[in-house]
Amino acid sequence: MSDFEHAFAVVVTAEGGYVNDLDDPGGETKFGISKSSYPEIDIKNLTVAQAKEIYRRDYWDACKCDLLPKPMNLLVFDAAVNQGVDAAIKLLQKALGIAQDGRLGQATLAAASNRRAELPALYLAERSMRYMGTRHFDKYGRGWLKRLFVLAGEAAA
Repeated sequence: MSDFEHAFAVVVTAEGGYVNDLDDPGGETKFGISKSSYPEIDIKNLTVAQAKEIYRRDYWDACKCDLLPKPMNLLVFDAAVNQGVDAAIKLLQKALGIAQDGRLGQATLAAASNRRAELPALYLAERSMRYMGTRHFDKYGRGWLKRLFVLAGEAAA
């Protein structure tokens, strides 16, 4: 199984199936694909194969996850899906202690490759801090933090 296939399986499991939660700013969602981000898509009838294409193009490739070391490729991909591509990259840069320009260039890739041991824990800590400042943390926070603990287990495996 490729790194993308594994990451997709982990993330789509966390995202779940069809939901139309009125408190969710994304509105109608399925497999984590939201109507607000993809207004042209029939969310209710979205297939796993279509979701996988979107995930690869708009999240995995956008964050250059093929160039990131394991398990950072999984962690950054999950953050991109759940918190946005820009946030995922800036959180990585913050965890690395480098300028947060939101671009995953050579400096970020090199820094990520050189800090493997502690980087996953630092990254997940930064994500949890960002979640705590997010609107609706009182409603969704427990699930978001559970997601990070599941990812920590995946990263350690």
